[in-house]
Amino acid sequence: MNYLFLVLLIITSAIHLYDSWHDNKRRGFTKPFLLLFIILYYVFSTDTPYWVLLGALITSWLGDVLLIPKGNKWFLAGGISFLFCHILFIGVYMRNIDFAKVNLYVMAPVTVVYYTVVIIIIKNLYPTTPKAMVPPMCFYLFANATMNIFALKQLFSNPTAGAVVAYIGAILFFISDCTLYLVRYYRNPDIVYKRHFTVMLTYILGEFLITQGVLMLGI
Repeated sequence: MNYLFLVLLIITSAIHLYDSWHDNKRRGFTKPFLLLFIILYYVFSTDTPYWVLLGALITSWLGDVLLIPKGNKWFLAGGISFLFCHILFIGVYMRNIDFAKVNLYVMAPVTVVYYTVVIIIIKNLYPTTPKAMVPPMCFYLFANATMNIFALKQLFSNPTAGAVVAYIGAILFFISDCTLYLVRYYRNPDIVYKRHFTVMLTYILGEFLITQGVLMLGI
C-alpha cells in the first residue's frame, strides 16, 4: 500500500511542478495532496508511526493549505504552522542524538554558516518586507536553520545512510524556505530560478527525504 501512495505522490508532484514551472494558478489544486500522500506513505511504511514525526508532517500539510490563499495574514498563519513543524522535526532528531558524539569543532562553524545565511537574507529582504512580517520571518528562518543543525547532530551521532538522507532533506527544506521568502518579498523575485518551481521542488524533496531518512533510521 505504501508504494501506491508513493506513486500518487510522484504523479501529483509532477503535475504541481509543471504548473509551478508555468506559474499556473492551478498549482493550488494539487498542493494540498503533496503532504497528504507523504503522510500516508509514512503511515503505511511502518508498523508503529512515531507521533512526533506524524505531527511534523501534519503541521506541514496545514501550512501548505494556509499558504494557498493570498495575503500576509494567511502567509503568517502558514508560517506559524511550519514553525511547529520545525520544532517537531527537532524533537524527532533529538531522540537519535548522542551529544557526546557531536563534533563541536565542526558544528560551531556550520552553525555560524547557517545563521549567517539567514542574516544575509533578512538584511536583503528587510527594506521590501512589510514591517509586521519581519519579526516572524526572522524567527521562522532561524528555526529552520536550527532544525538543520539538529539534523546534522543526528548525523554525527548516527552516521548511517538514513541520517544522511534526513540531513539532505533538511538542507533542501532550508533552501525552499529561503527561496520562498525571496520570491515573496525580494525586490527582484526572479533572482530565484522559475520562482515557485524551485521553491516547491526543494520543498517536496526535502519533506520526502526527511521522512524517508527517519524511516531508514527505524525511528
